[in-house]
Amino acid sequence: MTHKPDPRTLFQVFKEIGIIEQLSRARLEARLPDGLIAPHFAVLSHLINRGDGAVPIDMARAFQVPKTSMTHTLKGLAAKGHVELRANPQDGRSKTVWLTDKGRALREEVIQALAPGFGDMMQHIDPDELAQMLPTLIKLRSYLDAARNGEGKT
Repeated sequence: MTHKPDPRTLFQVFKEIGIIEQLSRARLEARLPDGLIAPHFAVLSHLINRGDGAVPIDMARAFQVPKTSMTHTLKGLAAKGHVELRANPQDGRSKTVWLTDKGRALREEVIQALAPGFGDMMQHIDPDELAQMLPTLIKLRSYLDAARNGEGKT
């Protein structure tokens, strides 16, 4: 980078990302069954992407929430049959988290319920423009993720 970025521009970028997150969360939660909220859906997606057998403390770190918050979210999902909590074979004191068929099906149903809204959005936003933004957003997320863990700082 050859020039010093204007902090106001960076602030505006993060402000827009925050507003987009709030608006997209509201859209998502409007399509979730009663009693479920965005963090529940995020856990289901995390398990799809990461795979089964996650340890709650690692999930709490990944989501940057207290372990008690993650435990509460997981108990809610388990009570509804979307995840199963099993004893950790490496450590009898902790649990591992496993996605159930019901949890997989719920995630897919919600994605399908969101599809019409995405189609409408694509009437107003060029999908190619979104695709062009994706590498920059991935780079930004990767940097922030590494910086959170103490990596990538200069």
